[in-house]
Amino acid sequence: MELNLTHKHVLITGGSKGIGLACAKVFLEEGCKVSLVSRNPVTLESAKKQLSTQVPGSQDRIALFSADVQKAESAEEALNAAEKTFGAIDVLVNSAGAAKRTPAESLSPAFFREAMDAKFFTYINMIDPVIKRMGARGTGVIVNVVGSGGKVPSTPHIAGGSANAALMLTTAGLAAAYGPKGVRINAVNPSGTLTDRLIEGLKVNADHEKISQEEVLKRMTAQVPMGRLASPEEVADTVVYLASNRASYVTGAILTMDGAAHPCVV
Repeated sequence: MELNLTHKHVLITGGSKGIGLACAKVFLEEGCKVSLVSRNPVTLESAKKQLSTQVPGSQDRIALFSADVQKAESAEEALNAAEKTFGAIDVLVNSAGAAKRTPAESLSPAFFREAMDAKFFTYINMIDPVIKRMGARGTGVIVNVVGSGGKVPSTPHIAGGSANAALMLTTAGLAAAYGPKGVRINAVNPSGTLTDRLIEGLKVNADHEKISQEEVLKRMTAQVPMGRLASPEEVADTVVYLASNRASYVTGAILTMDGAAHPCVV
């Protein structure tokens, strides 16, 4: 299927590893210019080396920007630098930030605030300037990689799930507000995906349930009718489709990717 993404400029937050890195690979394969934003310069350089090997000839289409997108000014500085390098942003993929998993009995208002800073505002701080520029140009696409914790509560992930739920509402609301301006915005909600972040979550769940990480993973997998967890590449393929003209009438959608672990009508 021709996605018509060649020469598009894609900015990916959290692009140095996990789902963000997997998205970068597919966009590069589609002929895009890709700006990766992450806090860690070391992982950014490692990501570029990996991508250059996986997608031969892509090195000149990859730009790296180290920024803490929990800070609005840092996010906008990275955006300005990316646009100076490759031009206006055609596609924004948000995959940065993750709230720490915390047992319910240990939660406090501070944990909820930290979760909102870690996940909600890392997205908002980049969405806000990007969507306004896209609206002014009359074109653009945003895909938010959120997470199923905003729809299906998990007791060790209440604070983070609350941030995810807020992102889902923001996605739907901005889609309605910016649809008349030619901008599409959607969200993808993966459940357990085989990334380093998943391993960190397994440890918290194991401590909470007083079982081994291996047992947590086994139980998590058993809850999925497909009998396995998602790979980052599978999530990336969905993100790239939503970013393409093939999804030109899809906006305001919140797409759950959980292998039918929680099937529902709405």
